[in-house]
Amino acid sequence: MQITNQAGDQHEVPSEGGNQKQYLLPFILVTCLFFLWGMAHNLDSVLIPHLKKACELNNRQSTLIDTSVFFAYFIMAIPAGMLIKRFGYKNSIITGLLVFAVGAFLFVPAANTRTYELFLFALFVIGCGLTILETSANPYAAILGPAESSSKRLNLAASFNGLAAMVAPIVGSLFILSGTNHTPEQMAAMPEAEKAAYLLGEAASVKMPYIVLGSILVLVAIIFYFVQLPSMKATHTEAEIKPGFFSVLKFRHLSWGVAAQFFYVGAQVCITSFFIRIAQQGAGLDEKTAGYYLGIYGFLFMAGRFIGTFFLRYVKDYVLLSIYCVMSVLLCLVAIYGSGIVVIYALGGIGFFMSIMFPTIFSLGIKGLKSNTETGSSWLVMSIVGGAIIPYGMGTLIDINHDDIQSGYIIPLVCFLIILSFGIFGHKVKTVSE
Repeated sequence: MQITNQAGDQHEVPSEGGNQKQYLLPFILVTCLFFLWGMAHNLDSVLIPHLKKACELNNRQSTLIDTSVFFAYFIMAIPAGMLIKRFGYKNSIITGLLVFAVGAFLFVPAANTRTYELFLFALFVIGCGLTILETSANPYAAILGPAESSSKRLNLAASFNGLAAMVAPIVGSLFILSGTNHTPEQMAAMPEAEKAAYLLGEAASVKMPYIVLGSILVLVAIIFYFVQLPSMKATHTEAEIKPGFFSVLKFRHLSWGVAAQFFYVGAQVCITSFFIRIAQQGAGLDEKTAGYYLGIYGFLFMAGRFIGTFFLRYVKDYVLLSIYCVMSVLLCLVAIYGSGIVVIYALGGIGFFMSIMFPTIFSLGIKGLKSNTETGSSWLVMSIVGGAIIPYGMGTLIDINHDDIQSGYIIPLVCFLIILSFGIFGHKVKTVSE
């Protein structure tokens, strides 16, 4: 049997009487992966202020948490694409889950020694696992069904990534954040033994959540091992042009998609990474309360994906993307120039409107790539390195402005303007030769 995705690609799938219900269980399992890597990413939003305190870091140093995770996407995207081509989606997914689990378990020795570099290495390993998972799961979800529902299917799966955006901050606030903060003056006056015990206790709080996460990942990998998934292999004619890894960028819409995805991930990570800090500084909230508000932000992010998936039935994906970008730009202005709790409301609104951006950019980016879908997917996943670079720039800007968190939100504003350009004209399928 052949199915064709939105991009016009044909994929050969083993079938039993052409029953489309055979895709239901694989889709459910793949959707679970979206939730799991969403947990990893959104726990980082809690780790940044937590490890900043536990390891005594400045803003730039704390953003290296994001850098470690998202730099792995840049390093591993190409190998991940090769892994899929060589061993298929199922084996790649299992590999990604196990690598992810190893990184989670490395949090134990990192916490025991309160070694920031080991935390960063553990996060890099997690990022490698996430790269393999995302390179596998995003195109697999897109092609696992009828062509006309590709964007809706990918957004539905990604909605459970949004669910994790709500759950992770709540879990992190309950089990990682202590709610105890000392001023620099108080820390300086504290006896060395008491200070060391306090910092080690703060670092140790991450162990149990990551042990549980790692154990769940191993269990899910075992489930994938025993479940039979459709083996989806691209079919193409002899006459079809098949560019190499770099020449595939002759598809102009893919090049635009890579740039848009780079800035989207950068914007998302910037907003969530400094959410707790801006809630403390701008709205006067304590650490734990700020963490719960981040959970509400995650709920709005999730709601945005479900509602966006519904709207995609009636509105073109690039039109909805453009509208949501405009709203995000306006809310960024409120976050920069507003005061009090209004700033938090604005960030919640941004979470809602940027919710559909990643899967929609991804779907538009691989449109029309045919046998080059896997290569295009690798590029789009590799562009997630924006989450490693842009937040560091935001942290630097904040440090330059004397720890003024709000000033840093000019960075995601610029990112949304670039994504808006992709939504208006960059998404159009056109090659250089055309």
